Amino acid sequence: MEKIINRGQRNHSKASERYIDVRFEYDDGTVWIGSIPIEYRRTGIELHEPSDIEEYLKKAYFYCNPINYQKWRQEQKIFWADKTKAEVTKPIFDILTTFTWTCVTCQLPPNPNWARRIQDLKEMGYTIATHTAKKCNNCNSNKTHIILVPLPRGGISGYELWSPNLRKRIVDVLGGYDAYEGKIGKKDNLLPDHKFPEIRWGNDTKRDSLDNLTNEQIKEQFQLMSNQRNLQKREVCRQCYQTGIRGFPFGIKYYYQGNQNWSTNIPKSGKIAEAGCIGCGWYDLEKWRKSLNLKQENENIN
Repeated sequence: MEKIINRGQRNHSKASERYIDVRFEYDDGTVWIGSIPIEYRRTGIELHEPSDIEEYLKKAYFYCNPINYQKWRQEQKIFWADKTKAEVTKPIFDILTTFTWTCVTCQLPPNPNWARRIQDLKEMGYTIATHTAKKCNNCNSNKTHIILVPLPRGGISGYELWSPNLRKRIVDVLGGYDAYEGKIGKKDNLLPDHKFPEIRWGNDTKRDSLDNLTNEQIKEQFQLMSNQRNLQKREVCRQCYQTGIRGFPFGIKYYYQGNQNWSTNIPKSGKIAEAGCIGCGWYDLEKWRKSLNLKQENENIN
């Protein structure tokens, strides 16, 4: 019988994340205290109905049982075996595998950009909750704390994760074309970007595997950009998700369909929400650029 103590809901507005703070108590006397995300774009979770939240907490209760920790760590050991370039991120990950709240000020390994390392872990599919003002028993002050939640990588419902081979294939199919710069770039510096931003995904948008994508599907669904521009786009899409005001690249307020306002007729998230992104330059940079150039040419002719 599950013993789940719900300590209330909490928001992390900067990351567009919501959590249920919980205490999970198990028959053998062990306890897990942490936060379960109920809105977390990395795993496509966005729950509002009390019945849905209750059912989700029951699933999380199973995975957070300390009896499962050894198996979970072993699975991650295999995952990290080929991450030869992760020497900066791996020490932070190792610290977090206690699955307890960790103060980013005094308990993480020294790192000038710990937030980027946490972002890397989220991109790998790990579920990490944040508390921006939690009392630290070590440094005795209110500091930002993070906790690694021992859910399956990709979340309970599964997040689209791609292998290095698939990433290389996407870059090759798109010809190494940097959609932001509008020219061929160095392939090693480019990342596949979902045109439809993950923050608006729902349970009807996730796929079990991306390995069977056709070349046409890759061209339709992805574009390439640098990591810096990818992060910039995520921030723009996060603000759009929160405010309903669509962004625009290069400071040029042009939309090839619609205007800066998110249509009230289109849901905020889920597969149908993609229709609300169409026309925004960040959604399809190349189509936006061609449309803007054509508009300029026609104006010059007239």
